[in-house]
Amino acid sequence: MVNNRITDATLEEAKQWGNAEYMTDGLILTDRISEAPIPQSSTRLNFILMAMCKKGKAQYSIDTRQQVVKPGDLLFVSERHVIDNYEASPDFECLCIMLTTEYYHGFVQDVKNVSSLLLFSMNNPVVPLTSKEIQVFTNYFETIREKMADTSHHYRSPLVKALLLAMFYDMSNVIYRVERQGNWKHTRAEAIFAHFIRLLEENFRTQHRVSWYAEQLCITPKYLSEIVKKISLRTPNEWIDSYVILEARVLLKNTTKSIKEITDELNFPNQSFLGKYFKEHVGVSPSEYRKR
Repeated sequence: MVNNRITDATLEEAKQWGNAEYMTDGLILTDRISEAPIPQSSTRLNFILMAMCKKGKAQYSIDTRQQVVKPGDLLFVSERHVIDNYEASPDFECLCIMLTTEYYHGFVQDVKNVSSLLLFSMNNPVVPLTSKEIQVFTNYFETIREKMADTSHHYRSPLVKALLLAMFYDMSNVIYRVERQGNWKHTRAEAIFAHFIRLLEENFRTQHRVSWYAEQLCITPKYLSEIVKKISLRTPNEWIDSYVILEARVLLKNTTKSIKEITDELNFPNQSFLGKYFKEHVGVSPSEYRKR
């Protein structure tokens, strides 16, 4: 009998793996993935996973697409995607970085960083690294883990986030290298989703309606919703919300603009509307978030 049950994997479980360092607000590093329990059913990740294989071999399917990982490969799985049919050699080891989407949004400084990584991982869930790229990833991993372990460091949290941001920029150079090769083709659904994301990057500050994006793509809102949900496991509204909230966070954290100015820039009718929207998604008001 086929087991169609899907279980959810959380970061809390990963804290129990051997040699794991973690930040309580949503980041874990471990180099002993072999100590993770082998999933007995399809598993949905409720976090972002980036890992580099050091030795051994593993295979798994992500959203039914079969993948094979070998030494020197970088693998990336974004939140909500389903892993199944996982098998690994006894000596399989990876340098693993796991973080919540909330934590990721806490250190990225540009919405394009969010979408470029997602679009890239859709087409390249496993990428062979060059020897230089392997060394770069390894150096970042060891340095970040060392700083995470130093709980006496007064600036431990912002330092770790700064190192992660630098690492993600260096890994973006991998994206640039692979994309220049241009050795894959989009399906129609993937092309529509990619076009939607690029439209969103350019217009999310002023356009918050799914119908507007569908109109630009010359398709119906219903069809756009079906495509986006199928490809990314999120609705168009969730994507719009994530971009708007991320930009609001960046403006509150990194600029001196008033909340009134941010309200106008993000095309909200008034400050009260922005405040309610922000608190619904973040849990605190814009002014409280800025004070933090």
